[in-house]
Amino acid sequence: MKKNYALNQLSEIAKDVINTSKHKVLLFYGEMGVGKTTLIKEIVKQLHVIDNVSSPTFSLVNEYLSKDGDKVYHFDFYRINNEEEALDMGVEEYFYSNCWCLVEWPNKIENLLPLNAVAITITANDNQLRTIELKNNE
Repeated sequence: MKKNYALNQLSEIAKDVINTSKHKVLLFYGEMGVGKTTLIKEIVKQLHVIDNVSSPTFSLVNEYLSKDGDKVYHFDFYRINNEEEALDMGVEEYFYSNCWCLVEWPNKIENLLPLNAVAITITANDNQLRTIELKNNE
């Protein structure tokens, strides 16, 4: 899937991401400020999370609960210094929990990422639009 979208289409894009993802580990790639967290917040909303959603920049992971009792994990590895920090927090257990795992800055833990994941790249265009490209990795 590759699409251009504006901010007012975020809900539709989030639904597309959920519906076209073959795996529950979503890896978000893109420059600082491109809208990764904004899209993740909308995806979490579409997954019917009842908790307050915020970026886990300092905690590395936030756990949210949906109205159905399902867990959703939101990771932000921007401030991580090495992959050992991610291992120490048990990142592999999260990835193989069969829960939604939404990962910002996955390039910081490249060697720990599951093979079965969805790579989502967001790029900013000159006209206030964003381009999203989704690839299901097998």
